[in-house]
Amino acid sequence: MTIDDYKEIIRPMMGERRFNHSVNVSKEAVRLAEKYGADVKKAAVAGILHDITKEVDFENQLQIIRSGDIILTDVEKNTNKLWHAISGSVYIQKELSITDEDIINAVRYHTTGRANMSLLEKVIFLADFTSEERDYPDVDVIRQKAEISLEDGMLYGIQFTLSSLLKRQGYLSLDAIEAYNEILFNR
Repeated sequence: MTIDDYKEIIRPMMGERRFNHSVNVSKEAVRLAEKYGADVKKAAVAGILHDITKEVDFENQLQIIRSGDIILTDVEKNTNKLWHAISGSVYIQKELSITDEDIINAVRYHTTGRANMSLLEKVIFLADFTSEERDYPDVDVIRQKAEISLEDGMLYGIQFTLSSLLKRQGYLSLDAIEAYNEILFNR
C-alpha cells in the first residue's frame, strides 16, 4: 500500500484536525528519518497510522486490545488516553495486515516511549511531539533539542510529559520512566 492508500483508510476514521495531525506527523517523521538515518518509508507509514484508533470510542478500543491478547498494566487500565496507541498497534496488524515489528512498535509506543526503542520508534515519538501544527508550551524547545539529537528531544519531551502528569496527579507510565532513565544512563 502507498501513503495515499493509508490516508484514504484513516480519513473516515477521524476528524479533519486529527487527519491533518497524522499527515503532519508523517511528514515530520520522514524529515527526522532522513536526518537520523531511519527507514523513510517505514517512518511515513508509522507516522500516518500512529493515531489510527485515536477517535475510536473507548469500549471499541478495549475490544481491539483484547483481540490482540494484550493484558493492560494497572496504569494502562486507568489511563484511557494511552489506549489508542495500544489498540492502534493491534488494529494495523489485524485490519491492515502490517507485520513489520518496527512499525507496529512505533505505533504502540509513540505516546509513552519505552526502554530499548528502535531508531524508528524514536522518530515517531518525536514527530508526534513536534509536528507542524503543535503549539503547546515548550514545543519550540523540544523541536530545537530534536535537531541536536533524538535523545535530547526525547528526554525533554518525556520530562515535559512527566512534569505535567505529576502536577495533575496523573498516573506515570513505567514505559516512559524506563525510556527516561535509559536516555540518562546512556548520556
